[in-house]
Amino acid sequence: MSNDQIRIVVVDDSALFRLLIRNILSEIPGCTVVGKAENGIHALEIIKKLSPDIVTLDVEMPDMNGIEVLREMNERGDSSQAIMVSRLTDAGAQVTTDALLEGAFDFILKPSGNNLEENKLLLYEALKEKINTFKHSRQSQQLPGQQQEIVENEIEPHSHSETRTSETGRYAAVLIGTSTGGPEALREVLPKFPAEFTLPILVVQHMPPEYTAKLANRLNGICPLEVVEATNNMPVRPGTIIIAPGGCHMKVIFRNKKVVVRLTDDPPENSCRPAVDYLFRSAADVWGDKAIGVIMTGMGQDGTDGCLQLREKGSYIIAQSQDGCVVYGMPKSVIDNDLSHRVAKLQSITSAIIQQSRQK
Repeated sequence: MSNDQIRIVVVDDSALFRLLIRNILSEIPGCTVVGKAENGIHALEIIKKLSPDIVTLDVEMPDMNGIEVLREMNERGDSSQAIMVSRLTDAGAQVTTDALLEGAFDFILKPSGNNLEENKLLLYEALKEKINTFKHSRQSQQLPGQQQEIVENEIEPHSHSETRTSETGRYAAVLIGTSTGGPEALREVLPKFPAEFTLPILVVQHMPPEYTAKLANRLNGICPLEVVEATNNMPVRPGTIIIAPGGCHMKVIFRNKKVVVRLTDDPPENSCRPAVDYLFRSAADVWGDKAIGVIMTGMGQDGTDGCLQLREKGSYIIAQSQDGCVVYGMPKSVIDNDLSHRVAKLQSITSAIIQQSRQK
């Protein structure tokens, strides 16, 4: 077997879906299914024995569901990456979102239609995309690191000292864009903002509808700042984290001399809706040199054009360093185009934002 083959274990309580996913993976170049499991307990045994690169992990299983398997994998220190396989249900969306927050690589949706050939095609395209993203992430981990300044010092989470400085500082907003690996990264970054932080924070995380509301709800439970999913014409309030809803672009506009959120169904950009570029461009128009733009883990180049427009207006750009990126695509594009003022490790991004927000 070639060393560049992606070794996969398929976990699903449905024999039909195990067979379907196994057959589809056999058609994707570079993939080899090395094992299968019908429940979580068996899955943990197989994963420990075979150490696959990827586990396709059914979200909803009796006795031990997908997130419980993932938590046990994390506890054991397994190196395998999990791609969650979820039905588009309220319960499925919640468990999948929780899994992403706890480090699952990504997820795909089980087709809900009755046409078998159409279902196979949908699964094939979804799995192929995630496998290619995984390959990219593995390759990016072998790239040489950046030479730009890296922020090492860290501000204590929930610190009450010198945080209410945006009232006199030059900045008006923080903008964050991320994709694959983003929920886990947001879980690291957002809870560290203290309740006294006064800048609004607007977030684009590439996710489909239903999932962003679950993400906002979970983050709201662990963040000192309020976290909400955006609604149309929502005012951009100080000290509030606003997450773009899946399936909609989010931009900021002036209305009655106040900044509000506008949601649109404009065409996808970079195959994404919401798109980071879409938000960042509007922020460049509204805030000019008074925004802090942050690009974190994700596949592709979404955010690069937006960072260019922000930087041309005089705003400040922070990119996540290669170390800790699940996929070093979006930050790499920003860095390679000389658009980042600072490169920060994931654990230091919050302190980098807070430090910059103090500048006048």
